[in-house]
Amino acid sequence: MIHASKRIPGGAGLAAVLVKRAPTLELDWDTRSKSRFSTTDSTGREIGVVLPRGTALRGGDVLVAEDGSMLRVIASPQPVLQVRVCTDHGKPFDLLRAAYHLGNRHVPLELQPELLQFEPDPVLADMLRRQHLIVTEAQAAFEPEGGAYGEGAGRGHHHHGHEHQDHAHEPAQAPTRRPLAIPVKAHDDGHVHGPGCGHDHGHDHKH
Repeated sequence: MIHASKRIPGGAGLAAVLVKRAPTLELDWDTRSKSRFSTTDSTGREIGVVLPRGTALRGGDVLVAEDGSMLRVIASPQPVLQVRVCTDHGKPFDLLRAAYHLGNRHVPLELQPELLQFEPDPVLADMLRRQHLIVTEAQAAFEPEGGAYGEGAGRGHHHHGHEHQDHAHEPAQAPTRRPLAIPVKAHDDGHVHGPGCGHDHGHDHKH
């Protein structure tokens, strides 16, 4: 077994041609979220990955093995649920509300401009459908958000290597305090589903 204990996030600083030629490790999120595991690369070699605790691998990362060889990490497609706004009668705020509720349940969640992704959970899927969101099953690479202050914070985020005080700022004026109001419009009994919505009030079928 060959051990790999050095991670280069996103292959930063490496020549693209070298990264492209490197053997690959195709891994789902459950494996990539572990700091120690065994796997097999695309050439058939058995690889033992040993990283600092709390480290999560992302698609595009490069590992350096003890023999100096490189390994390119690929986020393999896996079962996920994708959540989208119902374009006939929904609004973008519905997706923001869904992210809030899923975050409250500490669900690993991937945020994309037009959809949310999380690992299959029928109870959560039903909750979201009751909020008039479109929930579909899919096979896709899963890259959930990392902790705001920890390893892997944010999907595809690169550390800039500077402190906040490195930026020049104009003196800020004290903001006028106003009460924060988040408009939430509930569906009433007169709610009408358009032909493209794909569900009815009973929500007795899957999207």
